[in-house]
Amino acid sequence: MKSILIIFNQAHTEKVEYMLDRLEIRGYTQWNEIYGRGSETGEPHIGTHTWPEQNNAVIAVIEDEKVKKVLEAVEKMDNINKDVGIRAFAWNIEQMY
Repeated sequence: MKSILIIFNQAHTEKVEYMLDRLEIRGYTQWNEIYGRGSETGEPHIGTHTWPEQNNAVIAVIEDEKVKKVLEAVEKMDNINKDVGIRAFAWNIEQMY
C-alpha cells in the first residue's frame, strides 16, 4: 500500500474529485483552504489581498498499482495549466489498522 498526497489549487477541485472517482479511489481525506507556495516557480497561495488564491489537499491510502495512474493524471492536469498548480507525492505505508 502507498499513501498519496495531492496538493492543488482549489480551481482543480472538481477535476481531482473526478480523477479519484474514475480511478476507484473511494477512501480519502480532503483539507480545504490551505496555504502554501510552490518550491520552484509557484506563486504564493495564501488567501490574502495580494495573494488571494488558496490550495486544497487530498490524502489517500491506495494499492501500489494505482500510484502510477494517479501521478500520470496529476501530471496531465499540471501540463494543461502550469499557472494553476498541482503536485502529488507518494510514500510507503508500512502498517495500518
